[in-house]
Amino acid sequence: MSGTYIIKLIAQGEHQQQDFKFEISDSKKIARSLSAFSNTDGGKLLVGVKDNGVIAGVRSEEEFYMVQAAAEMYCKPPVKFKIKEWIIDGKTVLEVDIPKNIPNRPITAPDREGKWMAYIRVNDQNLLANTVLLSVWKMQKRVHGITIRYTDKEKILLDYLDKNQEVTLSDFRNIAGISRKVAEKVLVDLITLKIIKMNITEKITHYTINPDFSDE
Repeated sequence: MSGTYIIKLIAQGEHQQQDFKFEISDSKKIARSLSAFSNTDGGKLLVGVKDNGVIAGVRSEEEFYMVQAAAEMYCKPPVKFKIKEWIIDGKTVLEVDIPKNIPNRPITAPDREGKWMAYIRVNDQNLLANTVLLSVWKMQKRVHGITIRYTDKEKILLDYLDKNQEVTLSDFRNIAGISRKVAEKVLVDLITLKIIKMNITEKITHYTINPDFSDE
């Protein structure tokens, strides 16, 4: 049963809620994965599995302790996780379950220069959370609801999206003739109200009308 379970997981490949790790040799690097999963939809790390899905097995008991160090020492606030050990054809695979942690977002971890940053999981990649997303998370923690004024800035943005489907922060600033700070505030408000949504990729972030809102 255990072999079938793990093999089925591996067959899914790496995706938004699953990542393969051949080995763990850097707790800080793993902490960035824990941050990304915690800040997004949760997920699994399968340790002892190569990127191509081949089971190599964990090489040392130290890898468990490195996951623990990543979660407790290199994630702020610390990340809770569950870990199971599976034996497949004599090789050990660690299944590390990381829950979604919306109440405590952002979960931060040190980048390569040691600066504490928040990460998110997009498809099979760990990406930095941008300032707009960080502000949205902050807004979502407010006990009371938010209200916004429908001004020319909001009208310009929504009219543009109605005709062009998507816009970047830079494009919005240019067409509205406003500062970055003001543009970000408009985007944060409309995302928090679920009127628009953010689409983050490795190269660019753009904003679109939330289809759930437009269907209402």
